[in-house]
Amino acid sequence: MAREAQDFIAEVRTGTGKGAARQARREGTVPGIVYGDGKEPTPIKINYNALLKRLRQGRFLQTLFNLKVEGQEDVHVICRGVQRDVVKDLPTHVDFMRIHDESRINLFIHVEFENHAASPGLKRGGTLTIVRSEVELEVLAGDIPDHVTVDLTGKQIGDVIHINDVALPAGVRPTIARNFVIANIAAPSGLAASEE
Repeated sequence: MAREAQDFIAEVRTGTGKGAARQARREGTVPGIVYGDGKEPTPIKINYNALLKRLRQGRFLQTLFNLKVEGQEDVHVICRGVQRDVVKDLPTHVDFMRIHDESRINLFIHVEFENHAASPGLKRGGTLTIVRSEVELEVLAGDIPDHVTVDLTGKQIGDVIHINDVALPAGVRPTIARNFVIANIAAPSGLAASEE
């Protein structure tokens, strides 16, 4: 269930500030910074097209990367923010945080629903209403789950699925203490009208 750290290649960026960042963008790269783990922040630049391709694949903020910078040892990082151009919605700056495999971090993890055919409520025409397609969980950096699975077997019309109803992977816990709703099975509009 855990994902392997994907390699991500960057270069050291000389200079900091607006002028250096603009120069990096003119060269076809996106400026960024790597911080954390008690070390000095390192300014980097990433190939624009490689970053854009990776962003379009989705789940960029949930992925553990093995950052490769020439002349430095590889380090595990997770993206903590992508600044975008307000008009073009294209990346202008990226923030990465260094982490160890034992670090506990908060991430939004995708929720997948399975066994739709085994749900009597859905068979009767009920609608699966997804309240949260992602849930924020505290996870181990070295063991980030790809997704959380919700089993719909036996779910009837009117059933509500809470976070406590979901079997979370070992070492994973919700960041919110209350038992929040992930989804529910709503009655079809025709059935609701006939019951009235």
